[in-house]
Amino acid sequence: MLKKIVKFIIDPRFRIAVLASRGYLNKTSDCKYLKLRFYERMGKKLNLENPQTFSEKLQWLKLYDRKPIYTTMVDKHAVKEYVAERIGEDYIIPTLGVWDNFDEIDFDALPDRFVLKCTHDSGGLVICRDKNKLDKEAAKAKINASLKQNFYYHTREWPYKNVKPRIIAEAYMEDSKTAELRDYKFFCFDGAVKALFVATERQKAGEEVKFDFFDPDYNHLPFRQGHPNAKTLPEKPENLEEMKRLAATLSKGIPQVRVDFYEVDGKVYFGELTFSHFAGMVPFEPEEWDYTFGSWIQLPEKTC
Repeated sequence: MLKKIVKFIIDPRFRIAVLASRGYLNKTSDCKYLKLRFYERMGKKLNLENPQTFSEKLQWLKLYDRKPIYTTMVDKHAVKEYVAERIGEDYIIPTLGVWDNFDEIDFDALPDRFVLKCTHDSGGLVICRDKNKLDKEAAKAKINASLKQNFYYHTREWPYKNVKPRIIAEAYMEDSKTAELRDYKFFCFDGAVKALFVATERQKAGEEVKFDFFDPDYNHLPFRQGHPNAKTLPEKPENLEEMKRLAATLSKGIPQVRVDFYEVDGKVYFGELTFSHFAGMVPFEPEEWDYTFGSWIQLPEKTC
């Protein structure tokens, strides 16, 4: 305890992290808060006057690109209708139910395998592979904790601020070849797909998730961010061109957005839309790639 107290006193980055995690910075203005958290996470000052890197420009967009439709686009339930209208219902993972609180869920009506998630954040996820073995109390505790959170306050990702907290159940999805649900996450800039990354080993016990970045032609890119690369690179998805086409359609007219898809037994399914990849607060290794990704963003006129 004494070591933590000393560190709190002498280490400004640690002090910011502690204050933010305990909600003491919730009333701080978005601009000041982002400058503090950016320094804490990235170890350098945030340049909002002349942002150059991907990380800096994401903070600028959080502050000045606030279109109401973005709230719909990050709502994990509402976004399905939005996406279906643009690319079709066939790409939507079936919804099994929507509830305001956990006690409303009729588990008898759900299949043996399903997924529970909250509509307003990225942490409230419960994967059920066998309903008879589901620890409902643990699931309830996790979901209820997420329902109490406003994801916006963590890193001031404005689109999440006014999403109504709800619970949805979705069909359980798993590719029979890889025995997992791989994410294919496309970095898009006003309809142009510039890069993607693939998350693997996410559901493998005892293993850290692996992230590998590729250019649009699926050539591996020589950098890391947040997690290690896989020892064996994930093979090129069968439907890469289809996913690129869909991502371009969904991202048209938006300065930058990450469009996520899954490939399950040869079929493409929509995952989610993300406006702030890693909240724009996880370093690229090497840093030059932060500038490369940043060069792809053309900042729009301020909307607020």
